[in-house]
This record gives sequence, structure tokens and C-alpha cells, in this order.
Amino acid sequence: MRANKTTTSVRYAEIERETNETSVRVVLDLDGGTRRDVSTGVGFFDHMLELFAFHGYFDLGITVEGDLHIDDHHTVEDVGIVLGRAVREALGSAPIEGFAESTVSADDALVRAVLEISGKSSAYIDLPLKRDQIGSMSTECVMEFFRAFALNSGLTIHVTKLAGTNDHHLCEAAFKALGRAFRLAVQPIERRSPITTKSKID
Repeated sequence: MRANKTTTSVRYAEIERETNETSVRVVLDLDGGTRRDVSTGVGFFDHMLELFAFHGYFDLGITVEGDLHIDDHHTVEDVGIVLGRAVREALGSAPIEGFAESTVSADDALVRAVLEISGKSSAYIDLPLKRDQIGSMSTECVMEFFRAFALNSGLTIHVTKLAGTNDHHLCEAAFKALGRAFRLAVQPIERRSPITTKSKID
């Protein structure tokens, strides 16, 4: 893993990670909001990550070379790992709101996302999906992404289905809701200490 750039004034990180299965590079600017260049080799996953970045209002670049000839598991999980590490790196220790929630619909689907940025990494996902795949992405890998992202970013994430039956719509609502909650939670605050009693992730 390599962190190429990060400062206290610019919430930015570049992280690379290479294993026997994947090579992942993530570029993240928490205060961007206009650029999304995602290429994982898994089309539906690219779409979900772009929704996450759009609704989270951050710039995101992801490139992956993975063992997709086997399946999509390593690619999806490793992107979660590297993106999580980039978030941790970019946030630093400046005071932020620290937690937020958002409820988002996508046609018939309604999903609520709640997150806390405190260093207590965990993911609680209640998003039952019926299909085995959406496009070329295994639906079981949706949970793998959320878990890997939470464990490596220092976030506690709750994603809960409130309504809906269409798996595509449920996933869209989940990533949109997580993005909107993330956007609110990472907002800088001017007070001397953050709302949460945890002053920084570590």
C-alpha cells in the first residue's frame, strides 16, 4: 500500500494495493464532487460506486486489474478495502460532524443508511436480495463491499431495507443513501471539538 499525497488542508488521498488476485488504485478527493472515473471490470459495481460518489459529492477515481476470469469476489472486496483506506487517509484528524443518516428511494425501493465515523469499524446490512447476480456482479458481493469498506475506513455502517422488491433498485437506493449520509458525516465543523466524543478515527 502507498499513500502518495495527503494534507490537513486538502482532504485527498491516493492509495494503491497489489495482491496475487488484484491490483487496485484509488484516488479520492472528499471536497471535489464533479469527477468520477471508475473502471473495475464489473459494470454494475462501477455504476454503484459512481452513485456513491455522486451522492457523496466527492471526486473518485478507481482502476482495477483483477482475476475476473475466476469471479468478481476479489475485485469487489479489494476495492472496498482500498477505498476504505483512502477515506481514512483523507479524513485525517480535523473535526467533522461524525455521524449522519439518510433515507433514499429508487422506484419501489426504500433504503435507510446510518453511519458513524469513530474508528469502530463494523457493517450491519439488512438488504435481502433474491437474485444471484445483477449484470456481472454477484449480489453476495454487495455485502462484501460494505463490510470491507467499513472495516478499513473506521466507519460503522447500518444499511436497512424499508421497502421494495426489485434487487437493482434496492442496490441503487442503498448506495445513494450511503453516499448522502457519508456526505453529511464528513462535513467539517468549526467548533473546537466534533459532535462525537471521538476526536479522530484512530
